[in-house]
Amino acid sequence: MKHLVHHLSTAIFMLLLAACTVPAATQTSTSASSQQASSAEDRKLQVVTTVSPIANIVANIGGDHIDVIGIVPEGVNSHTFEPAPSDARRLADADLIIVNGLDLEEPTIRMAEANKRDGVEILSLGEQTVSPNEYVFDFSFPVEAGSPNPHLWMNPLYALRYAELTRDALSELDPANAADYVANYGAFSMRIQALDKAIQETISTIPEENRRLLTYHDSFAYFAPRYGMTVIGAIQPADFSEPSARDVADLITQLRDQQIPAIFGSEVFPSPVLDQISREAGAIFIDTLSDDDLPGEPGDPDHSYFGMMVENVVTMTNALGGDPSPIIDFDTSNVTEM
Repeated sequence: MKHLVHHLSTAIFMLLLAACTVPAATQTSTSASSQQASSAEDRKLQVVTTVSPIANIVANIGGDHIDVIGIVPEGVNSHTFEPAPSDARRLADADLIIVNGLDLEEPTIRMAEANKRDGVEILSLGEQTVSPNEYVFDFSFPVEAGSPNPHLWMNPLYALRYAELTRDALSELDPANAADYVANYGAFSMRIQALDKAIQETISTIPEENRRLLTYHDSFAYFAPRYGMTVIGAIQPADFSEPSARDVADLITQLRDQQIPAIFGSEVFPSPVLDQISREAGAIFIDTLSDDDLPGEPGDPDHSYFGMMVENVVTMTNALGGDPSPIIDFDTSNVTEM
């Protein structure tokens, strides 16, 4: 009898032990599921964009919740840029694609449409910032060519609209972090308002008769009216070629007649003809204005949209006889950690 009780007790104990023990395969599956869920939560949104000022604006709004990839390298002509085959993979992996629009990045947009995942948005900023009756057409972007000047971000208030559209798109895509995107936008907005005021104060120091811009590439069509400046022309024709001999002669005459003290070029568009024009017209030639090349290197305090705008304003103010002190110490750092 004692042996029978002993065997029964042992059997009951083994059954209870088996009931309380999770099979190894089940444990592994549960652990893997937990790791996958944790990995999904930790994964940053992959946001692909184009030119560096827009990439920087997007990064300021997304902060450490997103990874931003700018397709167009800094210092490259964004109007003629053709994306590389390797960019197709970046676009295919993107959770959100943000472009300027207004016909600036057509090859990249075509590649994005061909490679993006179903449901991934291509957010085109320009068309949601200005209406067609606000488009600017000029020497570099004539109305007969059909494409307006796309450099909206050179007006800080339009850059703020870009940030607002980015905030809304990220919040919809990632509602768990929407509060952070809203807060980042708030900080960016405050800095933009301060930048706008500093630019106004600085440009006002330029003698009124000198508040005229002649540039190589027409990047300041939306900047100049905001700050009481006049774009009197651009040197680069709409097809991005060098100006003809007749164009050069007309520009020299215009500079002499209007007594323009300086003409501005760009590191992105080197042109030997600018030296000739400036010498014959008696004007200073400065080739460091930028519309899509941030100053310094990634990680530098001034490698930002704010840094680019401040550097441009200081450069043109000095050359046109003004005083850059109202903006010289402006905080050009990013408003969020990158």
